[in-house]
Amino acid sequence: MTHISPELWLGRPGMPALLESLGAARGDSRIVGGAVRDWLLDLEVSDIDIATRLSPPQVMDALEKAGIRAVPTGLAHGTVTAVSHGAHYEITTLRRDVETDGRHARVAFTDDWRADAERRDFTINALYAHPFDGTILDFFGGVTDLGQHLVRFIGEPLRRIAEDHLRILRFFRFTARYAESPDPEGLAACAARANDLMALSRERIRDELLKLLHLPDPAPTVGVMLDHAILKPVLPEITADALPRLVALASAERAAGVPADGLRRLAALLPHGPEPAGQIGARLKLSNAQKLRLQLACTPTPVPEDPRALAYAIGGQAAIDRLLLTGDGRARHWAAQLAGWTRPRMPVSGKDLIAMGLPPGPQVSRRLAEVEARWIAAGFPDSREKTAAIARAVMGLR
Repeated sequence: MTHISPELWLGRPGMPALLESLGAARGDSRIVGGAVRDWLLDLEVSDIDIATRLSPPQVMDALEKAGIRAVPTGLAHGTVTAVSHGAHYEITTLRRDVETDGRHARVAFTDDWRADAERRDFTINALYAHPFDGTILDFFGGVTDLGQHLVRFIGEPLRRIAEDHLRILRFFRFTARYAESPDPEGLAACAARANDLMALSRERIRDELLKLLHLPDPAPTVGVMLDHAILKPVLPEITADALPRLVALASAERAAGVPADGLRRLAALLPHGPEPAGQIGARLKLSNAQKLRLQLACTPTPVPEDPRALAYAIGGQAAIDRLLLTGDGRARHWAAQLAGWTRPRMPVSGKDLIAMGLPPGPQVSRRLAEVEARWIAAGFPDSREKTAAIARAVMGLR
């Protein structure tokens, strides 16, 4: 039987008391899912989820008696969030599916660990660790699959996708993160049911796609998805000829020491131009700020000799996007500076031009724009005296 060191979680402040309150010592509660998977792979773990045989009211009562704050974040689906020493832990009652339609599931609570495992998507996500002795419950060979770098559906893939269509995209995201190549049976099922993605909300598609693109090296998996027309039902604009742009962008990010960014990488996959980017941003329900950034990233704006001039016009983040997407080698030098760059304010205004003798009227804004252009070209001097000298030169004054 596989074991994992319980010190990985018992050393966290408040964790022993939380587990004791949930009856972990007698087997009522276990660490579950991603935390167990990533600890077995020696990866960093941020979130710890707990599965329990206790009902949601029993969980709430147990936490209250232990003096631990309980937040009823999803009682209908059996989830309570415990807040202990500033950390949040999701506690979910064991469940079994009663009815599914590809988008939603109606569940019933159970005390059967295997039944709870059967409703999870992949074998590597159906691992339960005893909180005090570290033994692993593994009903479907998830530990072996981890060792073989395999992401495999629990049960028959076509049926599992029919239960929840989002599992198509999750299959590829987890494959990109944990596998060397897609499981053939899972890949065939995803390709056969790709049209099911059209039934999902665009928000769910957006979130899963951006998580995939945010991974260190998503390009090989995205290439498989494009070869098998996985995205075609919902994002037909993304075609195979876009893959080299994603590869080049990921390489440019690494060379410049810039963290991966899912939205920037989405821009690499889209056609050039603000109009298609805007349409796709609206389809994916991006925020207004995200949609604008996507449109700017997809607009092939030349990067000037001083990239701060572009940052002044479109913002520091958008300028970094353009440097990286165009493969501009200067990104290595400018990325860090632009990331923390605050747009300066020109120290001369229209009132100053009038005070210098320019008559009030429409020409003030035109002249001020000329001054601003020269001020930008001069490297944004913050001296009022230097900027005033630029203004006088524009107006032909000494």
